[in-house]
Amino acid sequence: MAGNNNEEYVIGIIPARGGSKGIPKKNICLLAGKPLLVHTIEVALQSKVLSKVLVTTDSEEIAAVALSCGVEVIHRPVELAGDNTLTLPVLKHALQQLKGKAVPSKVVTLQPTSPLRLARHIDEAVNLLSSDWDAVISVSDVEQTPYKMYQLEGEKLLPFMEGPFKEMPRQQLPKVYRDCGAVYVTWYDVLMKKDSIWGDSFRSYYIDPEYAVDIDNRIDLKFAEVLLKERESIDY
Repeated sequence: MAGNNNEEYVIGIIPARGGSKGIPKKNICLLAGKPLLVHTIEVALQSKVLSKVLVTTDSEEIAAVALSCGVEVIHRPVELAGDNTLTLPVLKHALQQLKGKAVPSKVVTLQPTSPLRLARHIDEAVNLLSSDWDAVISVSDVEQTPYKMYQLEGEKLLPFMEGPFKEMPRQQLPKVYRDCGAVYVTWYDVLMKKDSIWGDSFRSYYIDPEYAVDIDNRIDLKFAEVLLKERESIDY
């Protein structure tokens, strides 16, 4: 981790709880021979703009992995590690543990389930956040457009979005994007005072789909493994 070139104090926080239903112990399951979490830690430490990287977890196993990589660990209480726990209170708890230490200008949230992002994605997103915005949110392409999605009412198929979209070629539909979860950059004051990672005005940062895989199930894990193997011979 080279430190921030413009002297801002920027903290990268990796939230990694121990529980997971889709993949047991997902955050430390192996991907290309490394625990999933380690992929995010490594690129965070390669960042040129992050002044500090820490992991917040309720798991001793995850804490041990993080400490072995040389990053600080914040132990969070059980009530902040449930299936329905939101990310915001986890971030605020971690930041509150830094009392007496330097207050960051920006907070970067890095989910361990996005293991294919690169250090440059973090740096570029951080540098995009200006006083004109509350946050920068990474986005990528959607695999399936919502304009051709449907809901069920009993056995009746209903369009998810009203309009003539089901007859239209995909190329003619409005372009839409998904929040890919790879990088969130928020002003510290926005996060703490507005109680929001996004704030009121947020800027997009586009990431190509090959770097924006979000690990939710074992199919995602296998897909990420294929992409990492293809990347091995390329110098990024």
